Amino acid sequence: MDRTRRKFSREFNIQSVRLVTYEADQELIRGINSPTNRGVAVAEAAHDLDIAESVLRGCMREPTATSVTAFPGNGQMRADLVEISALMKELARLPAERVILKEAAAFSARGAI
Repeated sequence: MDRTRRKFSREFNIQSVRLVTYEADQELIRGINSPTNRGVAVAEAAHDLDIAESVLRGCMREPTATSVTAFPGNGQMRADLVEISALMKELARLPAERVILKEAAAFSARGAI
């Protein structure tokens, strides 16, 4: 049985994180703030949303790592990753340019003699 990877919208990710943080805030208000209870809140939220806990925890980590560009969506890369990709393409192009310049230098050196 083939399972396709589900893709969640940015809004879904934000709402799921809000759900977990709201539950954690409610536990803090009630004075029940232990790692066990917070994990249960994540587990319950993941079960209610029909997603894996690891997916929900990943959604919780992403906004804190890059809050402005969290959950960019399909086919959109963060600005820093776009720059890295452009630099890697340029780096791949440089050896070819070097070979061409070496051949041109060798050709002009033969013609000068």
